[in-house]
Amino acid sequence: MTSDSPVPETRPEPAFRFETYKLAVEMADRVSARRSSANSFFFSLQAGIAVALGAFAMNTGPVDEPEPDRFVLTLAALAGIVIALSWWLLLRSYRDLNAAKFAVINKLERDHLDLRLFNDEWDELKKDPVKRWRPRYAEQGAVERVVPLLFVAIYGVLAVYVVCS
Repeated sequence: MTSDSPVPETRPEPAFRFETYKLAVEMADRVSARRSSANSFFFSLQAGIAVALGAFAMNTGPVDEPEPDRFVLTLAALAGIVIALSWWLLLRSYRDLNAAKFAVINKLERDHLDLRLFNDEWDELKKDPVKRWRPRYAEQGAVERVVPLLFVAIYGVLAVYVVCS
């Protein structure tokens, strides 16, 4: 065989394609699990900041007229904003990673397998038979995009309060 002769195209065996598919699905599931753990971590961290604000933001002074500690409130608001934005960016990264993984899974299903489990599941979810209380299937990503931004808003209000009072 000379170097100019074309290399015959080989198509992977069905068993190899299915094992590759199983690996791709497992990796997508692991990303989803890491994303869920990140949500738990950041939400716990935000709850801890809220508890710390309640417990430590007051100066010791007259019992009938406690005065908020502006420095502590300002630091807590800034820390809360930084943490919430970090959370949002990390979740965006996980969403992008999962989107790419599911694009590969859908391509594997379309091109190499006789079944389209993920694509068919998504089609079923988009049918949304429960129209009375929501317009369509609420993806986890849609909900989790809002929560970190709500924390940013809460800490922004706190920062404005500290500055203006």
